[in-house]
Amino acid sequence: MHTNLSERVFQEIAQLIPSGSRVLDLGCAEGDLLELLSRTKQVKGMGVDIDEKMVLHCVARGISVFQGNLDEGLRDYQTASYDYVILSRTLQVVHKPVLILKEMVRVGKHAIVNFPNFGYLPIRLQLLLKGQMPVTPSLPFQWYDTPNIHLCTKKDFLNLCKVLGIRILQEINLWNGKRIPPFLGNAWATEVCFLLQGSSEGQSYVESIDSRSSLS
Repeated sequence: MHTNLSERVFQEIAQLIPSGSRVLDLGCAEGDLLELLSRTKQVKGMGVDIDEKMVLHCVARGISVFQGNLDEGLRDYQTASYDYVILSRTLQVVHKPVLILKEMVRVGKHAIVNFPNFGYLPIRLQLLLKGQMPVTPSLPFQWYDTPNIHLCTKKDFLNLCKVLGIRILQEINLWNGKRIPPFLGNAWATEVCFLLQGSSEGQSYVESIDSRSSLS
């Protein structure tokens, strides 16, 4: 993703977060988003990333970070222990997106998710006219070296949230960094961003999976 587009997405995320919030950034990479939030919103931030190099980079910048595998869930985090849990451009990379979404809305009073929209019309046209996997500024990788394993459209994500009982409080549709109306989002948004809230059940999704497994 181009740097200027990344900065634009981060600015949109920052607008959703009140000053002084407790923030957990999942897949924080080099800590750019946390640095922005700390500087402009004075958040109490913590990052999580699986890549040791990224963790060391965050530490060198003075950013609090923990090395961990998101696909193992968030067992070590108490329910509602953060005001906002963020998953920025990471949903399409993880192996267990359902697990992570359920855990995000458990651990966070709110969750923020953004990802490249695979329903973007030029992507559809590349597939239709060229018969090849598309390459765009938001999806810059070739099929053989991409980290993306769970690409989805805006509509796919909306449907999943409905199935999981996750409330969508706000959505932001971006076309190359510029906001567009929601009704154009599925076809014309290169990136989509959602502010989410879960139910009040408070049960860890990891625990519910373990319980079902023990009964089978």
